[in-house]
Amino acid sequence: MRITDLLDKRSISLNGAPKSKEEALDQVVALMAKSGKINDEEAYRKQVYAREEESTTGIGEGIAIPHGKCDAVDRPGLAAMVVKDGVDFDALDGEPVTLIFLIAAPNTKDNVHLDVLSKLSVLMMDEAFSDSLRNARSVDEFLEIIDKADDEKPDIDERLTEPSTEQKGQAKILAVTSCPTGIAHTYMAAEGIEKAAKAKGCFVKVETRGSGGAKNVLTDQEIREADCIIVAADAQVPMDRFDGKKVIECQVSDGISKADALLERAVNGDAPVYHASGAVQKSSQAKSSGSVGHQIYTQLMNGVSHMLPFVVGGGILIAIAFLIDGFSVDMNSLPIDQRADFGTITPVAALFKSIGGTAFAFMLPVLAGFIAMAIGDRPALAVGFVGGMIASQGQSGFLGALAAGFAAGYLIRLLRKLCDKLPQAIEKIAPVLIYPVVGILLMGLLMTFVVEPVMGGINTALNNGLTSMSGSSKIILGLILGAMMAIDMGGPFNKAAYVFGTASIAAGNYDIMAAVMIGGMTPPCAIALATLLFKNKFTKEQREAGPTNFIMGLAFITEGAIPFAASDPLHVIPACMIGSGVAGALSMLFNCTLMAPHGGIFVFPVVGNAVMYLVALVAGTVVSAGLLGAFKKKVTE
Repeated sequence: MRITDLLDKRSISLNGAPKSKEEALDQVVALMAKSGKINDEEAYRKQVYAREEESTTGIGEGIAIPHGKCDAVDRPGLAAMVVKDGVDFDALDGEPVTLIFLIAAPNTKDNVHLDVLSKLSVLMMDEAFSDSLRNARSVDEFLEIIDKADDEKPDIDERLTEPSTEQKGQAKILAVTSCPTGIAHTYMAAEGIEKAAKAKGCFVKVETRGSGGAKNVLTDQEIREADCIIVAADAQVPMDRFDGKKVIECQVSDGISKADALLERAVNGDAPVYHASGAVQKSSQAKSSGSVGHQIYTQLMNGVSHMLPFVVGGGILIAIAFLIDGFSVDMNSLPIDQRADFGTITPVAALFKSIGGTAFAFMLPVLAGFIAMAIGDRPALAVGFVGGMIASQGQSGFLGALAAGFAAGYLIRLLRKLCDKLPQAIEKIAPVLIYPVVGILLMGLLMTFVVEPVMGGINTALNNGLTSMSGSSKIILGLILGAMMAIDMGGPFNKAAYVFGTASIAAGNYDIMAAVMIGGMTPPCAIALATLLFKNKFTKEQREAGPTNFIMGLAFITEGAIPFAASDPLHVIPACMIGSGVAGALSMLFNCTLMAPHGGIFVFPVVGNAVMYLVALVAGTVVSAGLLGAFKKKVTE
């Protein structure tokens, strides 16, 4: 089968003019429909968009190769569009796309078309070939250019399986490439790595794991003799065979756009030793390219994304518990000492509160554990969990959990370097014995003797300072207490302000507790509002989770803001502190009072001057949301 067998004149446009990526995808899908090779245009469009959500198919150099494989495709096909003025396609190099090839693959076992599609993908990396397609004056000329290149260029699998002469002293590099669909990027990454290796004068062999199965498979002997192995993959790759070898793991797109840098690292031996029992999944090295700041951000987001379900699930269940008690119990009829039990007074509410509280108990350990795993692979997971649990049970809160996650990851990295120098027999038991035992011990000592004492001292100093301020200006006190509720959202600052507020209830100072609670309600509400108003400042996952923070904020569950603060603390925390401070100061100014220690909007019936209390909450929320929009940088997904 030839490339032109998959093309139809009706599915080629040489004068495309889309204004956006979405418009470009819609237009090439419409071209594909004209070829008569798909039976459900909308189902196929959804599949193309779903593939695009995984990662951009704009590979750089002005080229995009979107694709979809599903039951809506009757026969394999191609659609092509030349965009003379270019279109923003979120390409890997950030440049506009001027040449788009859309691939339609049927969901069948017959994969004869895949070799053809992989060959086209590789041909596109030839600048002269792609330029000639852009400058084609007619559809017939467009097809002739492809036909000529098809005759002259061998298939990539044929080229990769040709014996490569290994010369003495050459670096021996092996590689594996794989993408989720296994159609285009797999082979383009293989081509990129092969070219870069030849430019470096290296011996190279690339195993491709496409939809047609694994080809040019690496042998045990080749792996034993290899100096370094590059795994450029977004799909699962058998990794146990690389145990004890230097391995660079990265995204398949890096094999296309950053092949030279990968080969430079491989030749210089700049790669960690892979331990099969340590991680089967992609490790922290998968996204190690980029600045230090970007690496820290991705490590943070690994912890935040895994923590988010615990925050959302647990928080909403706790909010339901407050709601049940709010409808079932007259707060004014309860003695003051029983108002602290709000949310657990009725049996059903107590059940919801218990389940939600259990989910919350996992929040900080999960945050620390998966940050650690992003840095030190799976052996760091247990160490991070332990550090996060110590932080959650102590005084350091989520800031302590952040510190524990990073410390755990680098502890394991250090232990790995030390264990690499041990005899091979001992090195093999390190992942199951040395890493967990020594790592957990060191983490426990670090948290016990460094993190907790420091944060505990800060907590005591804050309590003493607040006590001494109680007789001074109430508006300033409300400003400080409100801001403290937003500093660490469950950590020592937050706890110090909350304890001060609850102690004030017993002393009859109900205005202080009102300022404390509204300061804790503001951050989640502000983040929820900001995700709706400033969509380009948040990731897709954050935008989807954002609105649930309205529920948690109104229920006085400040922890709903933790995932957002953890992912971008330098911008989120100051914005939240300012808005919470404004809300707390206004609460004091309006002489609002609160006799219950928590409950959020569900205890508003017992709030003194409830209408102005709501005004204070809205004002603080709007201020913080506006500052989030101003402080946070645009997110590129």
